[in-house]
Amino acid sequence: MGHEIVSLDTNPFTPGIGLLGKISFHLSAGPNVVRLNREVIHLVRHHKPDIFWADKVLQLHPSTVLQCRRLGIQTVCYMIDNAFGPRRDAGMRLYKKSIPSFDLHCTQRDVSVADLKRRGARDVIKIQTAYDRFAHYPPPQGWSDADRNRGVSFIGSPYDDRAQFLAQLAQAGLPVVISGAERAWQRALTPAQFNEIYREGELQADAYREGIWRSKINLSFLTKSNQDEFTHKSFEIAACAGFLLVERSPGHLSRFAEDKEAVFFSSVEECIQKIRLYLPDEAARARIAGAGRERAERDGYHNDHQLGLILDRLQAVK
Repeated sequence: MGHEIVSLDTNPFTPGIGLLGKISFHLSAGPNVVRLNREVIHLVRHHKPDIFWADKVLQLHPSTVLQCRRLGIQTVCYMIDNAFGPRRDAGMRLYKKSIPSFDLHCTQRDVSVADLKRRGARDVIKIQTAYDRFAHYPPPQGWSDADRNRGVSFIGSPYDDRAQFLAQLAQAGLPVVISGAERAWQRALTPAQFNEIYREGELQADAYREGIWRSKINLSFLTKSNQDEFTHKSFEIAACAGFLLVERSPGHLSRFAEDKEAVFFSSVEECIQKIRLYLPDEAARARIAGAGRERAERDGYHNDHQLGLILDRLQAVK
């Protein structure tokens, strides 16, 4: 988009393993937190950026954010998760304290807009989780079911009741395939279920995109424990021209035309019905997947558009 970016990888500042690491993470305290904040201040003083952008950085002291603002730097907090939701994510202590310090907060759900304002946020913009044009794109021309070795596919984590839902699909005789973090799925499924439907491990980067390509039907679920209105994965699947079978919600229904750009379900029974309808119909799946891809590109369900909205908002709050 024409901006010069100076990045800071926060992974080296994450707490260590073991009991002390867990305590450090839960409290957002310890030497790793001190080092991270010191490094942020060093970088902003050295580079003097226009904007400091924190992408779910849980270890920031409010004083660090305020120091950026005193240097004339606009501060943005982009948070995909819900610090106040029923999932009760750990490690949010400093994040909650720093809410009033940022110029702008970015969130994807109405309930979080209200929560942030109640916590003293200066400004909040509701944005949409989005796909990356460089990572999520259609398969090579001529791709067909001959290239697809995953029937009913889910790539992701076993939040909420997803494991039980997917196990029910498999029990109905459907060709279910799950990929994701192995230990998480082992805990969520019985040994027999895991051996039957889990394969390929955790698919990331190119392997994730190709996993969508290789799937006849791509499932997508809301994370209800996060109070989500739509899910990131739905837009990535659509961008990859994958056939999207997604949990029905107002957020999804307003972004895809039902049975034309995506197919929806509200129960296990309806999901089974839709799978049995579309699994043997490659032509219908290709038509819907292509229309979903066109909608995602036309309506800006990608990072470029969403980032542009955020930068425009920053200009307005200067």
